[in-house]
Amino acid sequence: MNVSQAKRKIMVNSTQVTYFTFTAYFDTRHFKYLYFIIVMSLYVLIICINLCLIVVICVNRSLHEPMYMFLCSLFVNELYGSTGLFPFLLLQILSDIHTVSAVFCFLQIFCGYSYGCVEFSNLAVMSYDRYLAICYPLQYNTRMTFNKVVVLISLSWLLPLIAIVVLVSLIGSLQLCENIINKVYCDYHSIVKLACYDTTVQNIYGLIYGSLIISCPVSLVFYSYIKILKICFSGSKQTRQKAVSTCTPHLASLLNFSFGVFFEVLQSRFNMNSVPNMLRIILSLHFLTCQPLFNPVMYGLNMSKIRNIFKSLAQCGRKVCL
Repeated sequence: MNVSQAKRKIMVNSTQVTYFTFTAYFDTRHFKYLYFIIVMSLYVLIICINLCLIVVICVNRSLHEPMYMFLCSLFVNELYGSTGLFPFLLLQILSDIHTVSAVFCFLQIFCGYSYGCVEFSNLAVMSYDRYLAICYPLQYNTRMTFNKVVVLISLSWLLPLIAIVVLVSLIGSLQLCENIINKVYCDYHSIVKLACYDTTVQNIYGLIYGSLIISCPVSLVFYSYIKILKICFSGSKQTRQKAVSTCTPHLASLLNFSFGVFFEVLQSRFNMNSVPNMLRIILSLHFLTCQPLFNPVMYGLNMSKIRNIFKSLAQCGRKVCL
């Protein structure tokens, strides 16, 4: 069979895919209920801790500052990303047939990728805020006004969402020859690999999108911290302590999320069959499951204002109970 005949055969066999099947799930038998409880507990913990921090920031006027408003945007994104994944995982764990409709698959891709884009954008905006606060403390209030905060938060959400709409529309127009996804959730490159025809446009856009969505925010973060380091080395001990206390959680969050995204990119682009299946599943879920819990713990424990408010709320609760 020559190339033209093979192409004609593919065209004949290609149909409109209405559902996808996941092959990365393995038979857990009676342990599936244990996995369900673990995942459900993690999801409830993420919802409670992020929601609690959002309420604390919104209710207390002392926290209506740019830094805490950016944190609130970050916590809202954690809730958004978790809700796009965890309910689906819980259903798949209990199910014996691991399938999902094409519409829901594309919706999950939209949620997962937009979550990642907004996360990077929020972290970049927060690094810029820390740069202004440490390098220009006397001019901070005039440079980081309320209107500017609103614009930055809006852009950190709107621009990624627009980019993801284009991404999903590109794969939505593909004609697929298969419906087997070797993962536990839907992602862009897994769908592109199932296409019958040339996917150059999708691959180029995916490459440009991935490069820009990672390189631009990370470049802004590095630029901000290079400027901050210069001030720290030439400033007083108090300035260095302030920089360390406010920047450490942010850098830890960026490194944690970047690690998860880096492995996900490697797994999508290269053959990772040599890695054990369980390890691949855990690492592929890292940026979607660990970050929503990592951020509130890091910021909740390191931000003195938030700690003090939680302590006062706890003391009020004890008095009410007594």
